[in-house]
Amino acid sequence: MRTDFRLAIPMTLLLAACGEDPPVTEVPEVAEDLSFPEGFLFGTAIGGFQADMGCPTPDLPGCVDNGSDWYAFATSPETVHSTMAYLSGQDPADVGPGFWELHDLDLDRARGELHNDAFRFSIEWSRIFPGPTDGIEGYEALRAVANPAALAHYHAMLNGLRVRGMSPIVTLNHGTLPAWIHDAVGCHLNLAACKPRGWLDRERTVAEIAKYAGFVAREFGADVDRWATLDEPFAVLLSGYLAPSVERSHPPAVSLASGAVKEVFLALVEAHARMYDAVKENDTFDADGDEIPSDIGLVYAMTPASPADPASELDVKSAENMFYLYNIAYLDAVAKGRLDAELAGKSARRADLEGRMDWLGINYDTRATVRGTSGPFMPDLTPLGTFDPLDVRRGEVDPEGLHEMLMLAHREYGLPLYVTGNGLDHPLDDEDAGPSFLVRHLAWANRAMQDGVDLRGYFFWSLVDDYEWNQGMNRRFGLYAVDASDPQKNRTPRKTAETYGIIAEERRIPPELLVAFPAPR
Repeated sequence: MRTDFRLAIPMTLLLAACGEDPPVTEVPEVAEDLSFPEGFLFGTAIGGFQADMGCPTPDLPGCVDNGSDWYAFATSPETVHSTMAYLSGQDPADVGPGFWELHDLDLDRARGELHNDAFRFSIEWSRIFPGPTDGIEGYEALRAVANPAALAHYHAMLNGLRVRGMSPIVTLNHGTLPAWIHDAVGCHLNLAACKPRGWLDRERTVAEIAKYAGFVAREFGADVDRWATLDEPFAVLLSGYLAPSVERSHPPAVSLASGAVKEVFLALVEAHARMYDAVKENDTFDADGDEIPSDIGLVYAMTPASPADPASELDVKSAENMFYLYNIAYLDAVAKGRLDAELAGKSARRADLEGRMDWLGINYDTRATVRGTSGPFMPDLTPLGTFDPLDVRRGEVDPEGLHEMLMLAHREYGLPLYVTGNGLDHPLDDEDAGPSFLVRHLAWANRAMQDGVDLRGYFFWSLVDDYEWNQGMNRRFGLYAVDASDPQKNRTPRKTAETYGIIAEERRIPPELLVAFPAPR
């Protein structure tokens, strides 16, 4: 049964749709106490493919991970020159920020300048297992074929976090697959005939990613208790198989592949459950002394939806449908074991999916605006698709929307929550844009805690400017700026970094920052 998610639409728009005047919002007294409790984690987040490559030392062994589907997708002439792949054409091995080499200096910055006590990063499957693991079972047998240099590197990174007093959240799969399990270029050119097919080879890929997750949990469990199985799985589906665009594309970057969408949706649901089981079985070491050896969640990008015309019943209904399809259908499956396999608003219980979520990480970016259609845009995919997925508008900065998503997730799933990714593309002509974004979003996150949400941490995206998927280094999400053309990949702190450091050190939003960057309630 579907739940009513109209709260994902701003109340002011709903009132306007009913012909009522919205209430006047008054700026509150600055005396509002926006402090954060002890134990609340302040951190930053990166993704391995996005941050690792581009090391200052030429030909540094291990820096370039050319074994992932994303590397082939981003660098192969067939996809770089494809108008449907929407690629920047930049090689991450040349332009990336080089975190693989510079991680010690970056962690010094995160701890010493940002006063962070946590860090979220990904271990890359293609680095651990450069070749296929089909038919190889058991930890010892898998370790014999794992990349020893990659294992040593990740052990060193985790040791670096430990000696700095920083808690890791390790993402097991952050958007990439090994090339031996997904031919991204071939599948872009011919989805029906390509091999291997990644998530479309559902049984194989789910089995192998669970095997990988179990191995990593056994290998690194002595240093890690908090794991995320997948990062933004719906973005993989949406930008890979339904609506790739200039804003975001993902391998294999094919449009409106309705049959593939349902198969990938199911594969991504099952992958989380099987990875959860594998980590629980293999991470039996309590790294932080809380008597919980593994605490496993998922990172999901939640997107509020607003009707293009709040007076239009068609647009209002389309916003409700979009919110369900983009957010709730997947989360209900992984958090409640309620699977809507046909994406029709009717779910069924699957016992093998239930009880496999210890926490939920919410990535939050912007609100989406939706214009309705008179009937389903792709009836073979879903009867609820009463909007054009290629015409969903994003971009409105809406800090209060973070509060809406936290409240909704708390109400629907009752899990501990983290803001696992929240950031902006820093404009070149406004140094206050970043501090304003940070203060206003943290203010609304704090208010969610006051309103009963069990929010346990906030992670800014990202620590340094990184390779933003198909857009390459053309966006500026980092607290530290990195010039892609600088061979040394020097870091320059933005004003946002100074602001975040003040908040994390004081464990509150100081009144003067609320005056400078008000977040009216």
